Amino acid sequence: MHNSRNISFKEPFLNKLERLNTQSDISNKILRGIEREGLRVDDNGKLSCRKHPKKLGSPLTNNQITTDYSESMLELITSTHNNIDSLIQELLDTHRFVYESMEKEMLWHNSMPPLLIPNEDDIPIAFYGKSNAGLLKHIYRKGLAHRYGKTMQCISGLHYNFSISNDIWQEIYDNSKAITSSIKSDGYSSLIRNFIRYSWLILYLFGSSPAISKTFFKPNHTCKLDILDNETLYMPYATSLRMSDVGYQSKVQEQLKICYNDLDTFIEKITWGLTTSWPEYELIGTYKNNEWLQLNTNILQIENEYYSSIRPKCTVKNGERPINALKKRGIEYIEVRCLDIDPNSSIGISKDTCLFLDSFLLFCALEKSPFFYDENDYKHYYDNFVKVSTHGRKPNLLLKNKNSISLVEWGNEIIDKIKPYANLLDKDNPGKLYSKALQTQLEKINNVELTPSFSILNQIQENKQNLHDYTLDKSKQHYDNIMKHEISKETLAEYQRHSENSIELQKNIERNESDSLENYISNSLKLW
Repeated sequence: MHNSRNISFKEPFLNKLERLNTQSDISNKILRGIEREGLRVDDNGKLSCRKHPKKLGSPLTNNQITTDYSESMLELITSTHNNIDSLIQELLDTHRFVYESMEKEMLWHNSMPPLLIPNEDDIPIAFYGKSNAGLLKHIYRKGLAHRYGKTMQCISGLHYNFSISNDIWQEIYDNSKAITSSIKSDGYSSLIRNFIRYSWLILYLFGSSPAISKTFFKPNHTCKLDILDNETLYMPYATSLRMSDVGYQSKVQEQLKICYNDLDTFIEKITWGLTTSWPEYELIGTYKNNEWLQLNTNILQIENEYYSSIRPKCTVKNGERPINALKKRGIEYIEVRCLDIDPNSSIGISKDTCLFLDSFLLFCALEKSPFFYDENDYKHYYDNFVKVSTHGRKPNLLLKNKNSISLVEWGNEIIDKIKPYANLLDKDNPGKLYSKALQTQLEKINNVELTPSFSILNQIQENKQNLHDYTLDKSKQHYDNIMKHEISKETLAEYQRHSENSIELQKNIERNESDSLENYISNSLKLW
């Protein structure tokens, strides 16, 4: 495992907060964005097999509304905001436009798929048109189906993108030095290492998938889950089955042994996965009977196939590979990927969650973050993550830091360390909203009955519902809430223009196609 170059942080540590206190409105020096996934279903909660609604534009070229794995899975993408209120407003407006554009459909308000899904073969893979770019995206998804199955790919989540300004980095590092891409990459790598140490807390506080419908598994599948009712399986103390071995999983990717001590090592490991063929995938093949089955037989077809709770990211230019962008320009932001759909928020995430995440991620960025020197140095943090996903609400649950420690004790310690960052973000904001959001999470740590995973199971049992009916009721409530949201005629017209323009853009791409698909795929997958 490689060691990062030694960037000299200012010391003592406390002075970092003191210096940042001299700056005004730190919260406006954070940029955040949200990507929300959701399955389209009918009034009975049955997965839609309809094509992507035309009113939503082209999923290939609409950067606000697209599809993820399935034609039935929408992905709503905000722009970046230096203000949480404007972020929430945009996501609300996007939902309002989407719901108005769908015919007798709504979004399934649960991270795990509904009970009423077609036979796996009938789940529609997302289609992006006949251009080479669109076909590449479709073939990649076909590869995912062959490797992992379609049902697993129908799991939905919410991603929180986060970056901090050069002004903040300037205070973390020596003021006499220019803030280069390599310095920021080291800073974000430091954030990611701390996130790995503490990310179990995100599952405990916000995990909302303690149960799963039986149809998620193939017939005669053997699993370790308990029976909640005739249609529902669960784990009594689970927080997020989505993030457990039941949800997103790839035993093959365990070979990668990703390290975040520095960007170069991360790139090296991902590149190995992108260029190393795997016997199991070789058996599937790439091209048979005049049909593409997957892009290649490597551990990772493309970068996005790597499953992780957090990713280093760099904005890609037209036609650029993400790994090449990272190599050229370094880490520009991070993407938190372990958030379940919030059952109580019509847009899948609450303002309080955003407030907490800002404080938590700023804490991860500025707190000391020692390197991981070998696999044993960080394995127990991943073990904590999995343990909390399946047993997070178990009384007296022990986790491992340097020594064994109870979840409640460690959670209180972490919240106490985050408090100065919440206070910092509150400094120029009335209402002390960051500190209040932090206090809300502290109450969950000390009272398990306040967690969403407990609340979901409790409501299902009290109302004598199965998970499907519970989620269907929630989905209908949130549909009604969204349709009551007022959106200006100007904003609605802008969404419509954007969708119409995306359709024309796709047509132009298809009209001007000149290269063969084989050459296009080969050139698109080149590494620097």
